[in-house]
Amino acid sequence: MTAPTPRPPAVLIDDDDDLRTATAQLLTLRGFDVRAFADAATALGHIDANFPGVVITDVRMPGISGIDLFEILHERDPDLAVILITGHGDVAMAVTAIKAGAWDFLAKPFDPDALVAAALRAVKARTLTLENRQLRAAADAEAGAALIGTTPAIVRLRGMIPMLADAALDLVIEGQFGTGREHFARLVHRAGRRSRHRFLKIDCATVTLPTLERELFARNGVIARAHRGTVFLHNLARAGATLQDHLVRLAETRTVAFEGADPDPVDIRIIASIDEGERYRVSPALYHRLAGVPLRMPRLAERTGDVPALLAHFIGIAARQHDIAMPSLADHVHRLAMSNWPGNVLELAMAAERLCLGLDEGGVAVDTAPDPLPARLDAFERTAIVEAVTASEGGIAGAIERLQIPRKTFYYRVKRLGIDLRALRAHLS
Repeated sequence: MTAPTPRPPAVLIDDDDDLRTATAQLLTLRGFDVRAFADAATALGHIDANFPGVVITDVRMPGISGIDLFEILHERDPDLAVILITGHGDVAMAVTAIKAGAWDFLAKPFDPDALVAAALRAVKARTLTLENRQLRAAADAEAGAALIGTTPAIVRLRGMIPMLADAALDLVIEGQFGTGREHFARLVHRAGRRSRHRFLKIDCATVTLPTLERELFARNGVIARAHRGTVFLHNLARAGATLQDHLVRLAETRTVAFEGADPDPVDIRIIASIDEGERYRVSPALYHRLAGVPLRMPRLAERTGDVPALLAHFIGIAARQHDIAMPSLADHVHRLAMSNWPGNVLELAMAAERLCLGLDEGGVAVDTAPDPLPARLDAFERTAIVEAVTASEGGIAGAIERLQIPRKTFYYRVKRLGIDLRALRAHLS
């Protein structure tokens, strides 16, 4: 038997008893779960930051007005859906509230169908907002995997996230491939006021000269569209001299412009990643403007005590993804803790998935009987391709160059061996 669809919640506030009763009946008949209140002070106790519905309030009320109520709710959660019911003299106030984030307003006498339509749109938008927050929280949890552990360096980095979130400082994160530099940058972005805006990743190693002014630094270009958000400069040490010069000007003036045009201001926070030992490739003028707080992500070999917790975390993720039972870790923890892990946390995550699927480090199924030769050859090819893509940080062209095989052959073998390139590249992002 199919469960009934839950009725969308609505909080209605109006000090006019007759109008409040009529509006509540209207919304109830149209499928809403209505809670009606004669004053805003009482209603506030029923609306928190996770309220999943719509708030409909009259503007002119004694005590806390509808505009005051909106401002209080906006402080609790800027995405709460608030519809204002106004008299003709309050329209200007309502328009100002709309610009500040109110969902909609209707002037008295309002069309009942218009109110229902506005409320339905508001609930739909609110549902999407809360779902996106849940997805983002899940993504934060997975991104935070690189910071699982109790070693002093990891504890210190975790503790810095709340302090860095809204600090007016740019960051430079140094570390090896696979240590979680981008994940750390995303956690800092999501913990602060910029989280409602864009996290823009620019791979400095792939920026070509023609794209600099036409796409990146143009008015209304890529960087301008990250206004009020965060720009993450991946592989900063691999940026060419011209790009570094543009980045110096961006960091210094917080403006974007192309030749012959007036500069446009842009409010961004810059976080950059540098491969360990490659700081010398970044001009001092750029590095010292960006390194408001220089950070370093430790190698996994420096924090082997965290391997058991990381392994359990990644095996749990793999077990859920593949819908299988978690294997015992007892037989693997000591051996894995002693490994060198040149691919760091990323390599451990892939090893955990192989263990969860019953595969050893080479990708060969664990079994006491030897596999037939074709299976072992397939396993060797699969491992070689995965390692090449990993070493190229998800770049297919780089992987093909490392493998020294034709592009057509590469994709043929990827398909035959069942390698999910999209999933693999998602692991690397």
